[in-house]
Amino acid sequence: MSNLNKVMLIGRLTRDPEVTEFSNGGKVANLGFAVNNRRRNGETGEWEEVPVWLNLKAFNRESGRKLADRAAVLTKGRQVYVEGHLALEEWTGKEDGKPHSRTLVYVDNMEFLGGGKPRPEAEAAEKPARAGRPRKRTED
Repeated sequence: MSNLNKVMLIGRLTRDPEVTEFSNGGKVANLGFAVNNRRRNGETGEWEEVPVWLNLKAFNRESGRKLADRAAVLTKGRQVYVEGHLALEEWTGKEDGKPHSRTLVYVDNMEFLGGGKPRPEAEAAEKPARAGRPRKRTED
């Protein structure tokens, strides 16, 4: 039997990215992400939003390079569409020596949808330069 590991999400970044650059030039961007599920409250009967908190990781593949290089526009509150796959990270705690693990999403593709405020250095990068003077609009 075949397996499929594909995730598609729309949600918001919960913190600015942490970009790590390696000695070989590689980069990885770590991002916090939240997506809401809706459920009916058993006591009130009202629908409510329940956030699901996730960690995203983008490596040096094409998407990773794009994300790491565009970190200035990946700001807390920004709404994004994410395609990726689930991964399990496992490690031994330095302080307690116990095994730890977490499930996260490795990003394959990310599209910016809106929201959030870019940091000042990102605003210049996002706006295309305009050549010449603005034209007057004439009505026919």
